[in-house]
Amino acid sequence: MSSPRDAAPRIGSARPGSWSTQLWTAIAPIFDAIVSHPFVTGLTDGSLASDAFAYYVAQDVHYLRAYARALAIVAAKAPTMADSAMFARHCAEVFDVELELHGELLPALGLSTEAVDAIPVGPTTQAYNSYLLATTYDGSFVDGLATVLPCYWIYAEVGAELALHGSTDPRYQRWIDSYGGDEFAATVAEVLDLTDRIGPSLSPADEAAARAHFVTTSRYEWMFFDAGHRQEKWPV
Repeated sequence: MSSPRDAAPRIGSARPGSWSTQLWTAIAPIFDAIVSHPFVTGLTDGSLASDAFAYYVAQDVHYLRAYARALAIVAAKAPTMADSAMFARHCAEVFDVELELHGELLPALGLSTEAVDAIPVGPTTQAYNSYLLATTYDGSFVDGLATVLPCYWIYAEVGAELALHGSTDPRYQRWIDSYGGDEFAATVAEVLDLTDRIGPSLSPADEAAARAHFVTTSRYEWMFFDAGHRQEKWPV
């Protein structure tokens, strides 16, 4: 795994001076912490325990159910019909693409859909889901956009980073291929185009509030990988 980088992210590298670049600058240390986390490095060097990955995948199923609802809320608040259609399509793709990935990984990890449903939602998953739904529901469109953006962007950047190294474990390689490929990068680029169209129109107060949401859910992304590595349980 490469060392932490100061360079622009791959997906947003052609956006100097844009709002998305400003947002990424705010989370650069968080992203560096993510790509150096033992869960993430373990996907390529073979050190990640399969039961930790299984826990992560199970929690991701719980998370994506909330994330799809958050995307639907953002779609309803979007400023144009084209923007609404984009987020509605992405919401549907959570089930058509993301859960198809889980459909391949769960059997490979010895898990069934029923087994995943029986696994309790973990503390970090619960907290992240609650923040997603509360912010997208109660906040403005821009609040919601900033809240859902890290899941798109960080996963694409992590996938691109890991694709440089690959994995000897076919289960981990399947995950890397899903997020490190051109198709997912194109999806993220769509959202970044919208982000950079909206950014210049924001008041300083609205921009600061949106940026705070972006940083918060970026931190939750680190916490989600960390929870998977620890196979987090409720303490009491």
